[in-house]
Formats: sequence, structure tokens, C-alpha cells
Amino acid sequence: MSATHLTRGSAGYRRATLALFCAGFATFAMLYCVQPLLPLLASHFRVSAANSSLALSLTTLSLALCLLVSGALAESWGRKPVMAAALGLAAMLGIACALVEEWSSLLILRALLGLALSGLPALAMAYVGEEFDPEALPTAMGLYIGGTALGGLLGRLLAGLLSDLGGWPWALGGIAGLGLLALGLFLWLLPPSRHFTAQPLSLRGLLRNFSLHLSNPRLRVLFALAFLLMGGFVALFNYVGFRLAGAPFNLSATVIGLLFTVYLLGIFSAGWAGRLVPRFGARQVLHGGIGLMLLGVALCATPWLSAAVIGLALFTLGFFAAHAVASGQVGIHAQGAKAQASALYLCAYYLGSSLVGYVGGYVWEHAGWLALLAVLASLFVAAGALVRRI
Repeated sequence: MSATHLTRGSAGYRRATLALFCAGFATFAMLYCVQPLLPLLASHFRVSAANSSLALSLTTLSLALCLLVSGALAESWGRKPVMAAALGLAAMLGIACALVEEWSSLLILRALLGLALSGLPALAMAYVGEEFDPEALPTAMGLYIGGTALGGLLGRLLAGLLSDLGGWPWALGGIAGLGLLALGLFLWLLPPSRHFTAQPLSLRGLLRNFSLHLSNPRLRVLFALAFLLMGGFVALFNYVGFRLAGAPFNLSATVIGLLFTVYLLGIFSAGWAGRLVPRFGARQVLHGGIGLMLLGVALCATPWLSAAVIGLALFTLGFFAAHAVASGQVGIHAQGAKAQASALYLCAYYLGSSLVGYVGGYVWEHAGWLALLAVLASLFVAAGALVRRI
């Protein structure tokens, strides 16, 4: 291994992991800040619960589809410049979202925000796979995933608080301001790539790389896991706000936002899962994470708030553990063109978020909370069966 790779304990390792933590934080904060606002958006714009979820689903859908293009461009343009441009553009679009007055305008801007953010997640994963020493890679990936967990937490928490103080426009504008702060730290901290080799832009090469990755059976399993786990995760958190805002709980937006503090557990479990892989193997850790998610779903089916909170906590622990391990395995099993492999994984990840997230709203409106939980549990059982193929 070259001495230029980032090793655990070095100054470059600390700067890179902190920079990627900031990038993950900003990405998920801007992406998911609308989630606790869905009941407010539904009321303000007079749309249904399922249609209000389009403020998130369209963002993740455009992100998923554009990941395939941005991942290919990054193989020619480099890692850091594309990630920085993506973060800056997303922050500007986030500020614009706070200024709109029409539902259609908000949806268009949120879709464009997803397009902008598509230049970041796959590249961050590829950067980790290229620049970090293999022994440090699981921990580094866990720290990046931990940043996404913290971003998801603070984005939702601050959105709920700011919406109670000044309405949903203040919430969206405030989160976009945090994105600009994260951009400054990212530019200052992230070391330039030393192991990136630019490839000429070629449609034939792009399709060849995609074919290479899709023909890899282990990568196909990881892509399917991303779709199932992320789809179920987002669907639960999309509609738990509607569940808790109604009888018998009748919670405010701020209190619902506070429940997202369970994301702190995701920061812990992402890094913890990465350290368990060398000891127990990826398959066993993935099974453990999915098992925790199923237990969390079962507790959310109860009519007691305390049990639901514990269920959300276990669900979050399990999801981030499984996601950290699965995303780390992509870099290990991809044979070259790692940004495109990561892009395919994240495309499946965000397609799950968009499609299952939206369909979950239909189930919630027409069949209720328990039916939604039953659908999600079936997805996680299928994911557990797939893990055996790794």
C-alpha cells in the first residue's frame, strides 16, 4: 500500500474524515429537512399526505437518476471539484425553496436540488475507496455515514423547531444556510485526490462499466439491499409524523422533530458496524442490522408513545449499521470505476426512497398505520433473505 494513502491516526486522515462528515451532514440535512414539515406543507398547500411526500420523493428521484451521470462525469472531472460545486448549488436552491409561494414551484426546486446533490454521495464513497488505507476504510466509511445520520437528525430537528418559530420557509432557509457553512469547511479540510486517474468521457466506456458492475452478483445483492432498506426507512419516517400528529398522540411539529434525535444512534451504529465487520463478517453484521429494524417496526405497531420511541431508536440503529456495511462492501467488490459502482448503489438507494416512500403514503391513506408497517416488515424480511447471497 502506498505511503500516500490516508492511514488511521494521521493528520490527513483526520482532515479527510471531518470534511466528508461535513459533506454527508449537509447532504442529508438539505435532502430530508422537509420530512417533519410534511403535515405543515399538506395543510398550507392543501394537498394530500401522499402528495406532500413528493417534496421529498421528487428530490430523491432526481438524485437517483442523475447519480448515474454525475458518477460518470466524476471519472473524468475529479472528486473534490464536483463535490464542492454540488454542495454550493444545492445550498442556493435550498434558499430559493424558502421563497416560493406555489406548490408546483417548490416541487420543481426540490427536484433541481436533488439533481445538484447527485454530485456528492457517490463521489464521497469513491474518494474513501481510493484515498484511504484498506484497514482504515470501514471506519472512514462509518464516519461518513455518521455524518449523514447527524445531517438527517439536525435537518429534521431544526426544521421542526424553525417551523414552529417562523413557518416552513424559515425552516428551509435555515437548513440551506447550514449547507453553505458545511461547504466552507469541506473546501478547507478535504485533501486533494492522489489516487484518482481521469478517464476520457465515453458513452461506450460508461455502458461497459455499468455492465461490469451489474454482472457482478455480489454488487447486485448490495444494490437490491439499498433499495429495500432505504425505501422502508424513508417510508416509516415519512408517515410517522402524520401518525404522531393525530390522535391519540397529538404531538406538535417541534416534539415530532425532537423524536428524530434517534438519529444520534445512527452516528454510533454506523462506525460501530464498520468495526464489527473484520471480526464477524459483513453478512452477520447485516443480518443483525436488519433484525433490529424488524424489531423496531414491531414496537412502532403498539399504541404507546414510549414503545414507539424505542422502536424508532432500534430501527435507526439497525438501518445505519446495515447501510454502513453495505456501502463499504461496494468499494470492496467493485472492479474499477468505483464512482460508478457507488452511483449504482446510491441510485438504487434513492429510488427506494422515492418509490417506497410515495407508495407508503398510499398505503397509509387507504389502509392505515398497521398495514404500512406490515408492508415495510415484508421488505426487510426479503432483504434478510438476500444477505445470505453475499
